Amino acid sequence: QANILPFYLGLLAWLCVFCVHAEDPYRNFNWVITYGQISPLGTPQRGILINGQFPGPTIECETNDNVVVNVVNKNGVKQRKTSWQDGVLGTNCPIPAGGQWTYHMQVKDQIGTFSYFASLGMHRAVGAFGGFNIQARPVIFVPYLKPVAEFTVLISDWWKSDHKTLRQRLDNGKALPKPDGLLINGSPRATSFTGQAGQRYLFRVSNVALTTSINFRIQGHTMTLVEVEGAHTLHESYESLDLHVGQSVSVLVTLHSPAKAYYIVASTRFTKPVLTATGLLHYAGSTAKPSLPLPVAPTYQVHWSMKQARTIRWNLTANAARPNPQGSFHYGTIPITRTVVFANSKATIGGKLRYAVNKVSHVNPPTPLKLADYFNIPGVFKLNSIKPTPPAGPAVLSPSVMGFTLHDFVEIVFQNNENSIQSWHLDGYDFWSFWGRTMEFDTEEKMGPRDNQQTRMKAVYPKSWSAILVSMDNKGMWNLRSANWPRQYLGQQLYARVWNDEKSLFTEYDIPQNALRCGKAK
Repeated sequence: QANILPFYLGLLAWLCVFCVHAEDPYRNFNWVITYGQISPLGTPQRGILINGQFPGPTIECETNDNVVVNVVNKNGVKQRKTSWQDGVLGTNCPIPAGGQWTYHMQVKDQIGTFSYFASLGMHRAVGAFGGFNIQARPVIFVPYLKPVAEFTVLISDWWKSDHKTLRQRLDNGKALPKPDGLLINGSPRATSFTGQAGQRYLFRVSNVALTTSINFRIQGHTMTLVEVEGAHTLHESYESLDLHVGQSVSVLVTLHSPAKAYYIVASTRFTKPVLTATGLLHYAGSTAKPSLPLPVAPTYQVHWSMKQARTIRWNLTANAARPNPQGSFHYGTIPITRTVVFANSKATIGGKLRYAVNKVSHVNPPTPLKLADYFNIPGVFKLNSIKPTPPAGPAVLSPSVMGFTLHDFVEIVFQNNENSIQSWHLDGYDFWSFWGRTMEFDTEEKMGPRDNQQTRMKAVYPKSWSAILVSMDNKGMWNLRSANWPRQYLGQQLYARVWNDEKSLFTEYDIPQNALRCGKAK
């Protein structure tokens, strides 16, 4: 008898969800979600498994493939023109215990390294996450030498507590304790990869942690960065890379060192104490063991991380999923039609810990916002309940929805007055990112060079601001949230209602026939 639980699948990968196209190949996946006992840190605990696996299976597909995932619930992807399948509480009803639901997606004009995870409550704290890799079509040139193989690497923080215990702690208005450890592909020590001396390998690395920035490195080897969340980068070499919560990268590694085993290391950033997980990179044919010490990396140095982030630049001449160069989209020449400033904050409301954006701490109504909007159900949310600039006064609890006009070119400034790093994700979109160190917003500094990285995640350093430029060309109800999951759970999120009054399948698809209904939409 399998244990059952309500379930959401959030696809952080940048997927375009279209009505499936018969002319493109299909990739069909059947997933059964169950509870099962796992012991990643040596202590038996209840985990969430997908087809009996922890972490879950990796989705491998190619640009324009139709991906069909049938989720049987026995227990951050760009969704193009259909927020219906976004997998968050503002757009979807949970898959009920004992039920099933099928996601239909087309990864239209996309490549890159991404991840997926369970997005309901604190489920992702105990599993139900995995890699999502989109290969370029064979006819499309890839701007780096072809690797002989690829390795998917999921780095994460971990707690020994059950997800319900963690959720109850947050519901009681208390912050999560510090994580008990780090994992690489679900293990603190046991993950290993094997390669041939002299050969080149692509490591697809994703930070699927709940709260923790993580530094990643491979002993005795440099890593050449080639892709960040679906966009090709200029080729820079690194001894180690910081990945903030939710970020994904692809790096090329050539096995050029003496034949033996080498440590793969993940360690926490900006934490005391520093937590570490290790894996192994084996050279085929060698039985020599790795040697200490582990390669060093920064621990708390925030400025080091910021300086490294500034070295990551968009490759203007390379193509991505399509043959035209990435730089042919001249974002710097497009007039900005609107600027909004979002300030994150910590608050106490009703004696309990909450987090807010512009003094609104989001709460999810029983009826998903998208369903309420589609069916014109009154009393679920108020449009523009959040202000476009940080207001004075205390934080309040409310569904947080801001309206945007379809095809606006919007500048969003993230203002971080707190002492911790923030990481932001906007569903349904990619954007161009800019950096700032003080609270004075200077347009010329924000615009800067024309090769600012296109990405899906945005880190904002302590006492700093960061800005993004985003073309609001994807109609729907889209979640803008902190990637730090407890902050998201306690209200640091909002929904962008991107809209025009024209009803057309060219701008938004109809509600899926299998859409689940709950709350007032039943």
